[in-house]
Amino acid sequence: MRVARPSAGTVTAGRALPGAAAALVLVLLLLVIVRLPWAGDLGMHAATVERLRHSLLHPGNPLVDADTPSPYYSPWMLVLGIVAKATGLSVFVVLRIGALAGLALLVTGVWRYVRTLSGHPAAPALAVLSLLFLWGPLPLNWSGFLGLNSLALTVSYPSVFALGLSFHLWAWLTRALRADAGWGVWLGLGALWAVILLVHQFSGVVASLGALAAVVAARPGREPLPRLGAAVLLGLAVLWVWPYYDFFALFSAGSGLEAVHRPLYQHLLGRFGLALLGVVALALRGRRDRRDPLVIFFVLGAVVFAAGGASGHYAWGRALPAALIPAQLAAALEAVSAGRRAVRTAWACVLGAALLVGAWAQVGTVGYVVGRAALPGVVAAKYRAPWTGYRWITPWVKYGDVVMARGVPARQIPAYGAYTVAPGYPDVFLADAGRRDEAVRRYFAAGTSDGVRSGIVREYGVRWVVDRAAGVRDPGLRRVAEGPGGQVLYAVR
Repeated sequence: MRVARPSAGTVTAGRALPGAAAALVLVLLLLVIVRLPWAGDLGMHAATVERLRHSLLHPGNPLVDADTPSPYYSPWMLVLGIVAKATGLSVFVVLRIGALAGLALLVTGVWRYVRTLSGHPAAPALAVLSLLFLWGPLPLNWSGFLGLNSLALTVSYPSVFALGLSFHLWAWLTRALRADAGWGVWLGLGALWAVILLVHQFSGVVASLGALAAVVAARPGREPLPRLGAAVLLGLAVLWVWPYYDFFALFSAGSGLEAVHRPLYQHLLGRFGLALLGVVALALRGRRDRRDPLVIFFVLGAVVFAAGGASGHYAWGRALPAALIPAQLAAALEAVSAGRRAVRTAWACVLGAALLVGAWAQVGTVGYVVGRAALPGVVAAKYRAPWTGYRWITPWVKYGDVVMARGVPARQIPAYGAYTVAPGYPDVFLADAGRRDEAVRRYFAAGTSDGVRSGIVREYGVRWVVDRAAGVRDPGLRRVAEGPGGQVLYAVR
């Protein structure tokens, strides 16, 4: 009995479908960049660019009126600050330019790295789809995590740029280990590693684990070791001389970040359950080659993540992409590199079903392009509206003014050039951050006297207050403007 073989047209269509799907998703992300939905840390990055626009050499703290260093002053943000200063473009236009660069770097980096693992034409597109959709029914929005919804909200963040550089680092390093590259290549790799760590420290940890996996998997002899050592030393030197903040001081700053990162250890199955398909794929790859780079990469990432949970160092949870990325890539590659054709076909069907489930879980991302009103009811239920922004205060509040605000407003207002009394984000280099937080708490507390409020206003040079209409009662305030959601801008008399 003759077994029917798939026609050439069927094979071509099977290869073209992942590419078409990946291209469609990238178009969606480009349209998202046009809208640039506001959520999370966008205000911090906008404020960082704004400070660098006004002073490239001495920008000061990006959030409060204080002369302190900040880990947000990275090489990439410095480039964006120079663009903003040279062109006079709005900070949000500059962030859109940064988003385009970061997305391009990420896509090309994934393509180059996957090409070191498989020569199949469909492998890069399948890898992109797996990185975006093999997550879980509960979308996680966090910088450094590449789910579609998370990427849509963080595409202009330095973390996306750093992850794009990371994929390029792994591809370049893999080829250097295979081709016995010269000193120049290795020194370039060391400098690139340092830049990634400076741009986004957590993604730099992921990049470091991936690079270590590539070295272990390659089993290099003694010959490249001096060049590898020189690359590491050069990278450490770049970290040491970076003038905008002390990189190595960050190692003693983890205690203030644990509570923020504890949610990374919750709802693991709901957030990452589909990535278990990749764990199965890694087990199959491990049986074929115990030194498979993706297997080693996954083990390193899983160990760091588990150690963080066991020890209470929840900030180590930011290393989780070092386990997720190799699992997602392995799931994609198994569909094109498994042994027999029947096995590959079966795996492709399972992968396709998982990708559809993951895409449906994140379908609300479309709302960032078309808005909630244009979405069908079942899709609108998955959509989470972005933040509104505080552009409405800019006719009165000028660059460098100090605004008393709390909560989400404190995380957004610095994007428009103003300062807040207390930073809206943890700040490891701001020595009086706790005192500032307490001052804000006392100012808005119901039982605080007018005299105490006046003292806080004088101490921090407060010129404006943003609060709800039924919020603080202070005779020293004059109502100036109303904004969305019942917010009111008050001027200090």
